[in-house]
Amino acid sequence: MKHEPNISYIKELSGDDTVFQEKFITILKDEFPEEYATYVETVLQKDFAAAVQIVHKLKHKFNILSMHNAYGLAVSYELELKNKDFGKDQEFMVALSVVDSYLKTI
Repeated sequence: MKHEPNISYIKELSGDDTVFQEKFITILKDEFPEEYATYVETVLQKDFAAAVQIVHKLKHKFNILSMHNAYGLAVSYELELKNKDFGKDQEFMVALSVVDSYLKTI
């Protein structure tokens, strides 16, 4: 599954307000690394309840970055985590890695 983030949704929300756009991107850049690290920690600890919560938060980042496939993955993964299944972890990690790399370029 290919994941290609972009900021078209943020641009759509902000219209011509570049200050708003930059603030939104700054919030993403500030929040994402912590959430990414939290997710990794929940997997290492096999804490399904915490994983459900952080995947729920992260799926909205995918949506904001127009990563519709990754959003769908997160939705299904969140359900699987509720059934104590980390089966989609590797695929989810790929999506997180893509976001991490992308945020460093904008």
